[in-house]
Amino acid sequence: MSLVRRRTLLKVIVLGDSGVGKTSLMNQYVHKKFSQQYKATIGADFVTKEVQLDDRIVTLQIWDTAGQERFQSLGVAFYRGADCCVLVYDVNVQKSFDNLNNWREEFLKQASPANPDKFPFILLGNKVDIDGGNSRVVSEKKAKEWSSSRGDIPYFETSAKEDQNVDVAFQCVAKTSLANDQLQDIYFNPIPDEVPIERNGGGGCAC
Repeated sequence: MSLVRRRTLLKVIVLGDSGVGKTSLMNQYVHKKFSQQYKATIGADFVTKEVQLDDRIVTLQIWDTAGQERFQSLGVAFYRGADCCVLVYDVNVQKSFDNLNNWREEFLKQASPANPDKFPFILLGNKVDIDGGNSRVVSEKKAKEWSSSRGDIPYFETSAKEDQNVDVAFQCVAKTSLANDQLQDIYFNPIPDEVPIERNGGGGCAC
């Protein structure tokens, strides 16, 4: 009897200050659309996209969360069960970069992953298109230093408006999420009813 491969659903949480472009990045990636009109996310919402990784079809469930502090108490309900967390800041707004530590620590606190030190994050520096880069205040070097000091978090510079690096960033998100999902399977799957099958550990995402 042939084994039926189960459909893989990967949960991704997108965090960052209000106005950094979280919703715009998701809409560009999933719907290939960009709107100049800004509308604050209330609470949380999600979009889904099917992607192919090698010979496997996975469904990304990408959660867009409100950046306003008054909604952060909702976090615990949405963060649990996440396979990856995407941190977003605006390269033109220093405060959005300075707050990354708070978002990261709050996520780890609320999501309570089994292995916080190994939980996968991706960092996106968004809005690199604005003013031809002249209004930028956070350098690529500074962002990379932040990423490398926190376990070599993959870093991408993006523009939701110009569709710059959006696909490649979320492709890395998908690979990272799948690797983390497989790792959780190894450690937390119940013992099979029939003959136990030894499984090898899954590798990380080279991105």
